[in-house]
Amino acid sequence: MEIRTGGLDHPDVVALLQEHLQGMALLSPPESIHALDLDGLRDPRITFWSAWEGGELVGCGALKQLDGVHGEIKSMRTASRHRRKGVAAGLLEHILAEAGRRAYRQLSLETGSMQGFAPARALYARFGFALCGPFADYRQDPNSVFMTRAV
Repeated sequence: MEIRTGGLDHPDVVALLQEHLQGMALLSPPESIHALDLDGLRDPRITFWSAWEGGELVGCGALKQLDGVHGEIKSMRTASRHRRKGVAAGLLEHILAEAGRRAYRQLSLETGSMQGFAPARALYARFGFALCGPFADYRQDPNSVFMTRAV
């Protein structure tokens, strides 16, 4: 798997991010969707990566700088036909390594509380993320699960 920085203008990436937003809309009420659209991912505090295998887009993920020592994982998505093949784990390892290079002390994320998000929560737990309260601008929400870990 080749992980590339950027790619927000690539049609396959645009399509995957649209799929991501549609998936969030199917699982979460509108007020509980914290996924970013293309413009949101262009924020200078966000680094976006696309993952490719044999010329095919297999997933994406992003890292948002919250402050000098705290980052947030955003927009983790595996292309539907590549789920359960280790794509998300590879992207997460890449993001964790980058957080370490940036000397972050903490990495946090928000994901859904519904059953459809159980695989994501299990992946993050496997990588040492633990439940925490809301961080940054998030508020307590029964549809959200907040997780964090030291880097």
